[in-house]
Amino acid sequence: MTKTVAIGDKIIGTGQPTYVIAEIGLNHNGDVGIAKQLIDIAAAAGCDAVKFQKRTPLICVPEDQRSIERDTPWGRMTYLDYRYRVEFEDDEYTEIDNYCQKKNVQWFASPWDVPSVEFLERFGAVTHKVASASVTDIELLQALRETGKPIICSTGMSTLDEIDHAVETLGTDRLVLMHATSTYPMPPEEANLRTINTLQQRYNVPVGYSGHERGLQISLAAVALGAVAVERHITLDRTMWGSDQAASLEPEGLRHLVRDIRILHDALGDGVKRVFEGELAPKKKLRRVG
Repeated sequence: MTKTVAIGDKIIGTGQPTYVIAEIGLNHNGDVGIAKQLIDIAAAAGCDAVKFQKRTPLICVPEDQRSIERDTPWGRMTYLDYRYRVEFEDDEYTEIDNYCQKKNVQWFASPWDVPSVEFLERFGAVTHKVASASVTDIELLQALRETGKPIICSTGMSTLDEIDHAVETLGTDRLVLMHATSTYPMPPEEANLRTINTLQQRYNVPVGYSGHERGLQISLAAVALGAVAVERHITLDRTMWGSDQAASLEPEGLRHLVRDIRILHDALGDGVKRVFEGELAPKKKLRRVG
């Protein structure tokens, strides 16, 4: 597969450096200071981008869940109030936009509704991400396609028929698919990494991997199997409050992941069999015939 997709100044595709996305999501817990710390960690590790989530709570929270109360670090509140409490708006995203430019790292988000697409477009987002939960939201997918931006689409909790409809709606010209399993945290036996090849062959687009497992091995194996992008949740501390924290990488784990992904990229090579310079002396010394 030779098809590539440009996301800003980054080229995504086979033979290109693996595009590494640090998923901040809601692990900032509504605090732009924590978000900046996580951006610092991602930039220092060598990630290409950080990703957030953007919702309009009144649209995204089902009516029967809005008044359900829950305990939070800010006291007991309804689920709708909690969603507003952790949601960034114009001021926070302006700060994030400026900070990411300063740190030379791309940022984008998963919009969960059409107004959120319009919101992110005001910031000139380099790309948009379709969350696995939104694969069947055709109205949202149509709004994303109309932006003309490259789209990254996760495929967790989705059948091939559902992915077919999503790809048909989004088009394949500027599409990157991400193999994913939406279990948090994901057990190794649910990784099903050979699906990366299935998606490559079925849709002829670049395919990456969005991981929710603990540890690094599965994400590195995904790269070895051809994933052109890797996305992992990041956190300051896995014991922090929040549903995604336990399946996230702490700073040292992220640093090791990016380091090892870059080593793997060099080690995979181009598939052309050759005698390397370092082999010439051993060849001369050890080969008796020919």
